[in-house]
Amino acid sequence: MKTIFRVAKTELKLLFYSPIAWFLITIFMVQCAFVYLKGLDDIAITVEGGYKIPFSIIASIFSGGRGVLSNVMGNLYLYLPLLTMGLISRETSSGTIRLLYSSPIRVRDIVLGKFVAMVAMSLVMVSIVSIYIITSYFTVNNPDTGLLLSYVLGLFLLLCAYSAIGIFMSCLTTYQIVAAVCTFVTFGILYNVSGLWKGIPFLRDVTYFLSVAGRTDWILAGLITSNGIIYFVAIVFMFLQLTIYKLKTGMETTSTWVKVSRYSLIVIVTIGIGYISSIPQLILYFDVTRDKSNTIKPDTQKIVEDLGDEPLEVTGYANLFGGYMEDAKPESYQLNINRWAPYVRFKHNIRLKTVLYYDTLGVGEEMKKGNLGKTLTEIAAKSAETAEISLSQFKRPEEIRKMIDLSQEPNYYIMQLKYKGRQTFLRVFPDNEHWPSETEISAALKRLLLAKIPKILFVTGNLERNINKMGDREYRALANLKNFRNSLINQGFDVDTISLQSESIPENISALVLADPKTELTAVETSKLQQFIDNGGNLLISGEPGKQAMLNPLLKQFGVQLMDGAIVQTSRDLEPHLAAPFLTGTGAKLYPPLVAAHRDSVVVSMPMATALGIENSSVYTIKPLLVTDSRKSWLKRDKFVTDSAKVKFEPERGDLQKSFPLAVSLTRNTKGKEQRIVVVGDADFMSNIELNRFNMRTANFAFNTGIFSWLSYGEFPISSYRPAPKDTTLLIKREQIKYLRITLLWVFPGLLLALGTLILIRRKRK
Repeated sequence: MKTIFRVAKTELKLLFYSPIAWFLITIFMVQCAFVYLKGLDDIAITVEGGYKIPFSIIASIFSGGRGVLSNVMGNLYLYLPLLTMGLISRETSSGTIRLLYSSPIRVRDIVLGKFVAMVAMSLVMVSIVSIYIITSYFTVNNPDTGLLLSYVLGLFLLLCAYSAIGIFMSCLTTYQIVAAVCTFVTFGILYNVSGLWKGIPFLRDVTYFLSVAGRTDWILAGLITSNGIIYFVAIVFMFLQLTIYKLKTGMETTSTWVKVSRYSLIVIVTIGIGYISSIPQLILYFDVTRDKSNTIKPDTQKIVEDLGDEPLEVTGYANLFGGYMEDAKPESYQLNINRWAPYVRFKHNIRLKTVLYYDTLGVGEEMKKGNLGKTLTEIAAKSAETAEISLSQFKRPEEIRKMIDLSQEPNYYIMQLKYKGRQTFLRVFPDNEHWPSETEISAALKRLLLAKIPKILFVTGNLERNINKMGDREYRALANLKNFRNSLINQGFDVDTISLQSESIPENISALVLADPKTELTAVETSKLQQFIDNGGNLLISGEPGKQAMLNPLLKQFGVQLMDGAIVQTSRDLEPHLAAPFLTGTGAKLYPPLVAAHRDSVVVSMPMATALGIENSSVYTIKPLLVTDSRKSWLKRDKFVTDSAKVKFEPERGDLQKSFPLAVSLTRNTKGKEQRIVVVGDADFMSNIELNRFNMRTANFAFNTGIFSWLSYGEFPISSYRPAPKDTTLLIKREQIKYLRITLLWVFPGLLLALGTLILIRRKRK
């Protein structure tokens, strides 16, 4: 060890007694400072513009797409080759390598000594980045220390790997510039090698292991894995061992076969180490983030663990003519593995497969017009050529139809999950997130476990809202629109309709929905509803102004009535008939995401709603879920024109201005369980148009989901809600950033240059 440290000390002296090291370190510091200050300034502009920061400031500044770490790691190839190019080539070109060969120093000690010197240099570069990390404790509130330390570790590991590569390149030539160029080229190869041979499983795994691209992604997200650490250790081992063998060949005469065998053995051993370390059962995980944001929630973990040892098969089906074909391409293989990695962490035998096919389901009218006279196979061959995939990899329509029926599914990439003979679909969605979230995935997994799936029935026969139509006031988006993420069927529920005139209400359903009947219920329908209520069934009833007579007789037993009139709410931008009630504390408890909505005063939009009158004599416990703002709204007794200039408050005509409940929950214990009922003075809050007009200030999505979660006793959906990050407040103003800029961009680099100049001058005098 003493020899190794002596070599390292000598190498560090050579580095810091030359201007190149000081120059590169100074440039590195300036680059980091520039990116850090740019990110800080952008956040300050946003804050001073009156906007609230909803994301982690630390993650944005350091690991975001334009963050400090992302920028630094993407530009390390500019620094390391210049620092490593002379480590061994300098010895070779000057002839001192022969003196080292003839000395009692082992080649291994020489190589390790030079690597230790580069490790020390890496620590210097990490220390420079740490300046900005430490500064963040004074500029941002509540930074996540675990995440910041993870940044440091990721940068250090990458620097060590690059240093080992640079040392190997330096031993291949006597010319330092050639060594630097070779290091540049090697970095480029290792960054892009993962794109080669993706269609060949074994070679695909090998090239992915050798690639450094994306290797620090998990670490920068705050998840440290054993196979990630082992990867960097293995890369360092491989290139240092290759360097040692290369230098030893200069001391001995060996055949080409022996040389090739030695090098091949090193590469094979390294790949073997990487393969073994990537076995799911052997991987250790350390989520160092404050809120464990890289780990699936405990409820989801329980579901995954309940699957037991039986394998889970996930088969992705992609139509050549359909949407999101890129999810099934060989290039997306590793991406899909990473998407399922949080679940594989708790269940090792999740098997991923992909089936490519082409079928007429995806052939639109424009495609038909552009390919007149061509067969489906000819159109498919042309499309496959455009996608750069061989048509032989695709199953023909008759083949895929024998395997699975996808005729009722959206024409997107879709996954089928199979477990113990049960199966369910898991869909992707045409929204910004695209991939199913933990909520949708856990819902699909739980469906595989349950023999009985929570079922919601919507009453039909009296012109109620229709769950199979996409009209503005209908409910298809809420109930069963398969390509809509928040639809009940994608949250785990089964949804259907029932006609009370001709069908009996099943006993095993989770809830019954009576949404805005426009004709009076018949005696038969009323009798069946009453029997369902008396038996303790859960129920959602919603009505509209002007339809009070249809529902009030049924609601009387609950101590709730739809009041005459409609809610008017004054607004500078919106029409007066659009009520925007706030969530109560009880309403927020329906579903975890509603807690944040309640805290941030987010509202639920309800066009043309009526207030609910509550009697205290009810046998039910009644709690308001949504209440109006008495300062801005009132109950208008008479009809009013929604597009008029202004609707006046007229107490002489019976108008009432106070806080009214627009949605209430009712509970009672009966038949050995808690019966749950929700009554709402509006039916449009669940309509297609209200869900389409969703914005950041309305909570219709979450409130709708919360109602059905509560009615099904929380069985579905499995919430993946996570609290907002804590580091969302900037402690520094933009004016103060100017002084920080002077310090980080001028003072610190200036001091570093002055120190380097002083050392070099003193060295020259000696």
